Amino acid sequence: MEFQKNDRLTVEIVDMSNEGEGIGKVDGFALFVKDTVIGDVAEVKIMKAKKHYAYARLEKLVKESAYRTKPKCDFYRQCGGCQLQALRYEKQLEFKESKIRNNLIRLGGFDAQYVDAHMEPIVGMDEPWHYRNKAQYPVGVDKEGNPITGFYAGRTHSIIANTDCALGAGENKEILEAVLAYMKENRIPAYDETTGKGLVRHVLIRKGFTSKEIMVCLIVNTDKYRLPQQNKLLEKLTQIENMTSISISLNREKTNVIMGKEIHTIWGSDTISDTIHVRNMQAEGYPFTGKALTFHISPLSFYQVNPVQTEKLYSLALEYAGLTGQETVWDLYCGIGTISLFLAGSAKKVCGVEIIPQAIEDAKANAARNGIDNAEFFVGKAEEVLPTFYAKQDAASEMRHPDVIVVDPPRKGCDADCLDTMLKMQPERIVYVSCDSATLARDLRILCDGGYEIQKIRGVDQFGMTVHVETVVLMERHN
Repeated sequence: MEFQKNDRLTVEIVDMSNEGEGIGKVDGFALFVKDTVIGDVAEVKIMKAKKHYAYARLEKLVKESAYRTKPKCDFYRQCGGCQLQALRYEKQLEFKESKIRNNLIRLGGFDAQYVDAHMEPIVGMDEPWHYRNKAQYPVGVDKEGNPITGFYAGRTHSIIANTDCALGAGENKEILEAVLAYMKENRIPAYDETTGKGLVRHVLIRKGFTSKEIMVCLIVNTDKYRLPQQNKLLEKLTQIENMTSISISLNREKTNVIMGKEIHTIWGSDTISDTIHVRNMQAEGYPFTGKALTFHISPLSFYQVNPVQTEKLYSLALEYAGLTGQETVWDLYCGIGTISLFLAGSAKKVCGVEIIPQAIEDAKANAARNGIDNAEFFVGKAEEVLPTFYAKQDAASEMRHPDVIVVDPPRKGCDADCLDTMLKMQPERIVYVSCDSATLARDLRILCDGGYEIQKIRGVDQFGMTVHVETVVLMERHN
């Protein structure tokens, strides 16, 4: 049976795609339906038909799934940032665990029984709301010309006005309303992507969940170091409790890149601080106690956006690394040194690699701040730094053949040259921290074909209400 655009059907949703769309089937023909969840029975309208599948729009729910829950946000369907908000949280965790499992099987070519034998239960969140310590809000105007901020509607650059995102810190609403009031009262124009005119492009907000310190950075379309009526903005923002840093980022480029290259602090500190703890693991047979490290965060710093789950994620990575205090470790894609410095507390030596120079400067400063002197940091691409280091070092160099390599790459995964050098270095253990289980599956297949075996796989839900999930994998080398 062939279906065409505008056909209307009633379908039961039996599965969900990696992007969170409900999947229904009619005579073997798959329908992808946004805003539905497993167990829904829905009337749908086909919007785009292919030979074996189609994309359809939800018209009406005939029967609600037992797994459906009332979304907390009124804008969740238009926004698209919280793809799973209508799905009960315990079912979200099942979905994410299944996503990891299916990608390892389908994309990595691993046997289902092999994967099941090594998967541990996903680490969920105690409170899956208001967990983000960072948010970037685009600024625009409504039909009446009033300044607005919120989020882009899915796959568009149309802003949905919303100052109270259910995933962001509670203070964000007050901050955004203060910025909008300043713009309206002083006739400060919002940036227009089409014309390239206007001043305020985005508002970046960061919060230290332990320190309570707050940072606000306005991304502006100017090369001036001072905003019009700047004191009036500062008067509003500095009244907010725990305000610590206010800055502007100059960005005159016609680009989708949010942050500009120049940042100027206009009030308070250049950075905020936050503290990450890892759990005490002596009871589990490891020789180190729980520890807390303090990090300074600038507007450009990479820092995990969910601090509560980050502590669980790093504790898990540290557990999988199995350090006794005698090991040498490489930490690839190390950012501002967050994982590196926790590893250094339980290792002989750690070397971190990161492509962003400012991040490496932050990592060195964080090491000094926390009294850590056995961590060394290199600027560059992991796929370039690691092979160069390997080629130049004497065969007896302990860092040429480390005991452990930890990788935490971006969504695209590890570069082929990086993986090849890791295999040449022959560490006893590889701990792979991944934010995309599809590229993880690809890289694990390469490492397994190169002489490693998977020992443990575990998901960590860093991004409740969304389809994204972190995964930590322990691999050991064949003898």
